[in-house]
Amino acid sequence: MRAIRYHRTGGPEVLSLDEVPEPEPGPGEVQLRVHAAGVNFADTERRRGLYDAQVPLPRILGSEAAGVVSAVGPGVDKALVGRRAIVLTTGGYAERVKAPASELVLLPDGVSFEVAAAVPVQGLTAYHLVRTVGQVREGQSVLVHAAAGGVGVLAVQLAKAAGARVFGTVSSDSKARLVRELGADEVIRYDHEDVVAEVHRRTGGRGVDLVLDAVGASTWAGSLQSLAPFGHLVSYGSASGSPPPVDVEALFEKSLKVSAYWLHTVHPPGLNHQSLESLIRDVSEGRLRILIGLKLPLAEAAEAHRRLEGRETVGKVVLTVSDEGGGR
Repeated sequence: MRAIRYHRTGGPEVLSLDEVPEPEPGPGEVQLRVHAAGVNFADTERRRGLYDAQVPLPRILGSEAAGVVSAVGPGVDKALVGRRAIVLTTGGYAERVKAPASELVLLPDGVSFEVAAAVPVQGLTAYHLVRTVGQVREGQSVLVHAAAGGVGVLAVQLAKAAGARVFGTVSSDSKARLVRELGADEVIRYDHEDVVAEVHRRTGGRGVDLVLDAVGASTWAGSLQSLAPFGHLVSYGSASGSPPPVDVEALFEKSLKVSAYWLHTVHPPGLNHQSLESLIRDVSEGRLRILIGLKLPLAEAAEAHRRLEGRETVGKVVLTVSDEGGGR
C-alpha cells in the first residue's frame, strides 16, 4: 500500500510517498480502507522532531482516518466489513490503517469521508475544552484565540451552543466574517486591535470567564489579563512557542485558574468514543458545521504541511486517499 512517511526530521520536503506493508488486524482490531485522512498542526511538529520525538523512524503520520472497514481480526463481528466509519488512530496518511474495533464510530450516510476525517482530533479537542475542562455554562463568556483555526471554529460553535457569549480573535476580515457566521458574538482583530483592551471594553471592564489558548508565548500574558475574577485559562498548544512558567503569585488578585488539555491524556474509559459519536451526530443533524479549508491528494501531503504551517488555511486540512468503493 502507499503511505506518507518521513525518514528524518525536518521541513515538509522530508515527507515521502512510500510503498509499505498493509497493517494486519489482530485480535479485537479492524482494518480500514482509508478514503480521507485529517491533517493537524501536531503532525507538522512531529515531522520537525518537536513532538513525540522518541518514536522510531521512518514513521507514518496521521491521527485520524475515515473509510470503509476492509477486514476484521479475531473476535470482531464480521458484519462490520463494508461499513463506513471514522477512527482516531495512528498512521492515517496511508491507504490502510488498523485500530481497535471498540474505537470505531460508524458514519451516517449523510456524512462524507472528508467531513468525517476532519472531526476526531480537532473535534474532540474542542469538545473537551468546552465541555470537559472548561465546563461552559449558559451566561458565561469565552475567549477563543485563533478562532478561525481548526479547533477554534469548532470551539466557537460548541461554546455558543452551551449558551456562552463567545469572543474570537482573528487576523483578517475574511476570518472575522467566518467566525461571526459560526456564532461568535464578538470578534477581535489581533493584528491591529489590543485584545486585552477590547475584551475589557466589551465586557464593561469585567473580563471573560474562560480563555482557550493554543497560541502560547505571544498570547499568554494577554490571556491572563483578559480573565474575569475566578476566570480560567486553558492552554492546549504553543504555536508561537511555549508559554512562560506560571507565576502563582500573579493569580491571587483575581483568584484565577490555569490548566492544560491534551487529547492524548488517558481519558475515562469510553469517554472519547461517546464524545466522538456525539460530534458525528451533531454534524449529521446540522448542529455542527465542519469547515474544510484545504483538500489535497495523499501524494501532496508536503504541500498540505507547507500551507498549514504558513497559516494559509482556514478550518481543516484533509488528504484524500481513495475513491474506491463509492465514497460519499
